[in-house]
Amino acid sequence: MRPLDYDEFQAMRRFPALDGLRAVAAVMVFAFHFGGPSWAWLTGWIGVHLFFVLSGFLITTLLLREEHRYGRVSLRAFYLRRFFRIMPVYLLVLFLTWALARLSGTADAVERSLAYYLLLLNDFLPADAPYLHSWTIGIEQKFYLFWPAIAFVLVTTVFRRRLAVTLGLLVLLIALIPPEIAWLSWPIHYVAILLGCLVAVIMHHPRGFALLRPLTHPLTASAVIIAFGAVQVAVRYWPARLGQEALIGSYAAAAALLLPALLSRSLLARVLALRPLVFVGERSYSMYLVQFIAAQVAIGLLPTKGRHGTVIFVGAVVVGLILADVLYRWVELPMIGVGRRLAARVSRPASRGDARPVGAVDDSPRIPRPREVLADTVPATSGRAPGQA
Repeated sequence: MRPLDYDEFQAMRRFPALDGLRAVAAVMVFAFHFGGPSWAWLTGWIGVHLFFVLSGFLITTLLLREEHRYGRVSLRAFYLRRFFRIMPVYLLVLFLTWALARLSGTADAVERSLAYYLLLLNDFLPADAPYLHSWTIGIEQKFYLFWPAIAFVLVTTVFRRRLAVTLGLLVLLIALIPPEIAWLSWPIHYVAILLGCLVAVIMHHPRGFALLRPLTHPLTASAVIIAFGAVQVAVRYWPARLGQEALIGSYAAAAALLLPALLSRSLLARVLALRPLVFVGERSYSMYLVQFIAAQVAIGLLPTKGRHGTVIFVGAVVVGLILADVLYRWVELPMIGVGRRLAARVSRPASRGDARPVGAVDDSPRIPRPREVLADTVPATSGRAPGQA
């Protein structure tokens, strides 16, 4: 019954409870889209912001540890890994969406929006566009086009400088939010990702970790996890006059504070780390992308149950998980492997005159070298990394 030590955090190669949280977020989104009024209490529409916060934390943690092992971050390697992690499944499901629309005679709607999908400008599509839920992929991909360059090329390893830049970007994005209530106002989604990045930056430094360390005590962590559950249910009671942006920002901040609690040894964190939840969390990306295809299959198999309701929701989850498992095994993992191999070719320290050899230590005494750099993504069967983003 003690909080996590800094060295223990740095030695972690897996954050299984974060995969469990990803699984919960995916099911929440399914509940919002297909569960009907009986699941409105879960407020699953806001679950995508859990994905955003988790993504910011995990990817920034990976980059920070890469920097500390090799002395720098290879942007070419990062973009290669990111492309092969995200795009193959994204494009395949887009093709399946088009093919199914063609069978039903509605392919024109997909084809009219094709440029938006291919340029990852999905968040600018009209509300009735097909494959619209992929707007979250567009948000993340645009964010990671610039974040590594800003945080790891323009800013060096000095903790205070990187922290100042991260906070400055947060302030800038918040300032860009229009004063009126505007659902899906784009800056707030980047705020959510950046809050996850901020937690990663803070926890990577010994003094920053000491600030958040009390949240990793099992008793405190349990209280934080329960409190977040209460926040999730209370979202539906948010005063409309305060606006959706303020709600999303507050929720994302609560999710960011939840992250250290999920790294603890608390019982609730261990529950989220159970293998069934981790299994779903590992497949949550594909599951999220195929959700509307899965719902159509469930509706076709259960025509008497309508288009929404608990039965359709559960059926969509089951079908979605089956489809996601196939995509995870046969598309995601092979393509992740391709990305990692290509990234290794362009980022080998021995091939760059200005790169440090493996195991090199930064000269700054303020941030000790972590014991191991994290792989971008490793299957659970072969020593899986903290999570996929």
